[in-house]
Amino acid sequence: MKIFGFEIKREADEVEPLTSFAEPINDDGAITVSGNAMGGFYSTILDMEGTAKTESELVSRYRALAMHPEIAQAVDEIVNESISVDIDDKVVELLLDDVDLPDKVKDKLQEEFDSIMSLFDFTAQGYDMFSKFYVDGRINYHVIIDNEDIKAGIKELRYVDPRKLKLIREMDKKDKDPHSGIPVKKTKAEYYMYSENGFGGNKGTMQSGTQGFKIAKDSIARVTSGLMSENNALVLSYLHGAIKPLNQLRMLEDATIIYTITRAPERRVFYIDVGNLPKSKAEQYIKDMMVRHKNKLQYNSSTGEITDSRKMMTMTEDFWFPRRGGERTTEVDTMAGGSAAGLTDDQNLQYFQRKLFKALKVPLSRLEPETMYSFGRVSEITRDEMKFGKFVKRVRSRFSTLFTQVLEKQLVLKGIMTPEEFLEIKNDLRYDFIQDNYFEELKETEIQRERLTTLRDVEDAIGVYYSRDWVRKNVLRMSEDEIKEMKKEIEAESKEEADLAAAQEPDDDDAPEQEQESSANNING
Repeated sequence: MKIFGFEIKREADEVEPLTSFAEPINDDGAITVSGNAMGGFYSTILDMEGTAKTESELVSRYRALAMHPEIAQAVDEIVNESISVDIDDKVVELLLDDVDLPDKVKDKLQEEFDSIMSLFDFTAQGYDMFSKFYVDGRINYHVIIDNEDIKAGIKELRYVDPRKLKLIREMDKKDKDPHSGIPVKKTKAEYYMYSENGFGGNKGTMQSGTQGFKIAKDSIARVTSGLMSENNALVLSYLHGAIKPLNQLRMLEDATIIYTITRAPERRVFYIDVGNLPKSKAEQYIKDMMVRHKNKLQYNSSTGEITDSRKMMTMTEDFWFPRRGGERTTEVDTMAGGSAAGLTDDQNLQYFQRKLFKALKVPLSRLEPETMYSFGRVSEITRDEMKFGKFVKRVRSRFSTLFTQVLEKQLVLKGIMTPEEFLEIKNDLRYDFIQDNYFEELKETEIQRERLTTLRDVEDAIGVYYSRDWVRKNVLRMSEDEIKEMKKEIEAESKEEADLAAAQEPDDDDAPEQEQESSANNING
């Protein structure tokens, strides 16, 4: 059990790669180092300020991005669609229909999965977990065990800030394959580096290198979005595509507000008669008049002081123009404020709002408050809703790999399965999340209706051209487990109906007596 805890070395650290001239592309955001660049166990210094610092800043930027109202609304819509809570049903269930294992083993897997959900407290914390994963583009959990009682399994699952954790992958130097002569890199070791100050954190906490310590890879359950930067160096968030549209929308909104505020107020225009004064004296005379007519004295009621703010210029400042002799005398006029065109003509704002919502992959109808549900047939479901449903399934499928990782560790620790045995069933595990999509319900209802219509059309051909099992599989689209379950339920219901009918029929011994009583009643009547 050296794969857990803080042990780095394992019996099989080195993985023999398949021979290829192309290096494998990893979407885990690990930093790849060559040779024996890492040394020591604790207080290991790793110079990784470049990539890691950028990634840490990205996570902080994504979190700041999620605070904006438009982004927050979209994230809330996606998370609500992905994670639904029902007091009567579990938020997520493990499906083992495709797993070829005995029922006793399946029951054990279900039991351990339920214990993992309890460790996550997924019913209460599922929304926050999925929200962190969606916004940050990654989520990490430290698998805590009792080293003195390993077979007891996982004791706690503790969240780890992704800015404080970094996956390191040590690679040996390229050696030529003896058979093909192709240069191949071998993975020497994989582990995590943890730093309390974070990698690329606040200024003043970072020096030329980052102080941290190693953590075994199997001690961490980690899931990423799978979105990578163009050079495959950084893991990106699902919000990354919304950065530019949001900045554009913010700048346009600020420009609209500034225009409205600066143009809206009315301002005065003073035309001062300067007669035949020379230019210099005329300018001085204008300045004297400006100072004289300005009222910039302010009284501070808390301190009793009077302050003069005449030197401060405001956006509502008046205009002063000289007039020569022979023209009209001194005059004060009012310049009307401009119309709030920036707020009334909002086509540009709407354009960038729609662009932002498209980047977030949320249907526009869900983000417009005046839009109401249209209870109709599935044919009336918009294409945007269909695309949104598929997007939610993809994100949810990526997130559910976290359950698979933790379940594997739990089964291995308790000795229920070996890593090799779990690898055989890993791809057959399915997770069923509670559906809270009205459009998804409409679609399923319509599909079921069409299947029943097709069943009625081929009913006469059952037993002649089609077998009942073929109809169940190809028309009703039932799985093997569903077919077995339906047969059991039909047999049980038929037996129950037969027993009920038998209980209602009179016994043969009582029949003549009942007939005699009936005849006597008729005669008396």
